[in-house]
Amino acid sequence: MKKLLMWCLIGLLSLGGAAWAQAQTSGATEKAIAALEEQWLQAMKTNSPDLLAPLLADKFVITDSDGKVTGKAETLAFYKKTKWNSAENSDVKVTVFGSTAIATGAIKAKGTDESGKPLDIHERWTDTWVKMPSGKWQCVASHESAIKM
Repeated sequence: MKKLLMWCLIGLLSLGGAAWAQAQTSGATEKAIAALEEQWLQAMKTNSPDLLAPLLADKFVITDSDGKVTGKAETLAFYKKTKWNSAENSDVKVTVFGSTAIATGAIKAKGTDESGKPLDIHERWTDTWVKMPSGKWQCVASHESAIKM
């Protein structure tokens, strides 16, 4: 009986240790994805699409708040032509599901488009990140919805 209790205790400790290790890994991943979201924001603030390019998967797709769907090349071209005067994220949350992470948040930004037309956005966004075979996290999909006041 004592042997059975000892094996049960060892099993419980092993499961608890595995769960703790998973929680630690998940917390590190959440921080890593939040840092990548911050890098994306810095790309906007500094009008530097080169900062954004490595974050986006080759097959990246974005659905903007007007319902337009574009890929990586079009997204980078937009960032190159658009000049942001200000951009701030808020309410950023990251949830990890194995090798996939979902980041959500809100953004307020002001700037001008390529023709000089003023932009004033207030949107909620959802980004889907995947850990690639190389071990690098990249965004594979993004969605924006306008926040109406």
